[in-house]
Amino acid sequence: MILTILQRLGHMLFVLFGISVLVFLIFFATPGANPAARIAGRGASPATLAAVTHQYGLDRPLPVQYGLMMKQLFITQDLTSFVNLGEPVVPELIEAAPVTLSLVFGAAVIWVVFAILVGVLAAAFRNSWIDRILMVISLIGISMPVFWVGAVANLVTQGAYHDTWLFSWVPALGYVPFHVSPFGWFKALIIPWVTLAILYIGLYGRVLRGNLIEAMQEDYIRTARAKGLGPVRILLVHALRTSLISFVTLFGLDFGVLVGGGALLTEVVFGLQGVGELTFQALENLDLPMIMATVMYASFFVVVSNAVVDILYAFVDPRVRQS
Repeated sequence: MILTILQRLGHMLFVLFGISVLVFLIFFATPGANPAARIAGRGASPATLAAVTHQYGLDRPLPVQYGLMMKQLFITQDLTSFVNLGEPVVPELIEAAPVTLSLVFGAAVIWVVFAILVGVLAAAFRNSWIDRILMVISLIGISMPVFWVGAVANLVTQGAYHDTWLFSWVPALGYVPFHVSPFGWFKALIIPWVTLAILYIGLYGRVLRGNLIEAMQEDYIRTARAKGLGPVRILLVHALRTSLISFVTLFGLDFGVLVGGGALLTEVVFGLQGVGELTFQALENLDLPMIMATVMYASFFVVVSNAVVDILYAFVDPRVRQS
């Protein structure tokens, strides 16, 4: 078990290293890429370009440039923006991270709980009107774009019905830090949580239903029935446990992507200055240090999420421990 965990951690570090090298080479070693020109601005003289190149170490060999950037990003944490000169990128990323983490964690709790509820009910009442209604609602949830759901939610809660008793408690768009006001934090994020979770409730619910129906045909379920176990216990204890394997796999992938900036549309619609919004602005301005910082942040969560899933497999499935 310990060897399996160490192997996964080693793979994680290797992948992060590979991603950092790839991103660095794309922006610094691609023919035609000249970070000094972006820092100096349009129409800069050759003398100015040469001075900027020397000042930022862009005239050094690529391995040295890469090492300096990684040192400034992870050790000294004084890597500065190429667009907003002199502004450190790490503090800005640290300020944006709690916004995205709060958004995704809350939405994840909602979509996991309701997806399991939808999947179990649909499988328990297979081919009944309950199953059909749940699957239709799930399909509708999957089909609605997040930005559209968010826009409609804002139209209802911030506009037409904001003064009614139903939505008068909804605060203005934006983020309230948890340490400032826990209740204000909750009120500011409850609508974004639901908006982000709707898609995944439908998707995960349909996947879990299919896995449960397939599991109910397995030999170990027939054995459980032969032992006289009740249908509720068979479904919730035996079938649900094995059916959650693919559920956990999907969750690991989606959670890592969303925490890494995949919740951009939700952040934009609800005025949340999270990592997704920060990454979008960095890409729009080609701010290379900020791009490097946000990409490494996103890669870290994606890789860690997958490593955690692999480690969970090792606890659940003995065959993984032996591989």
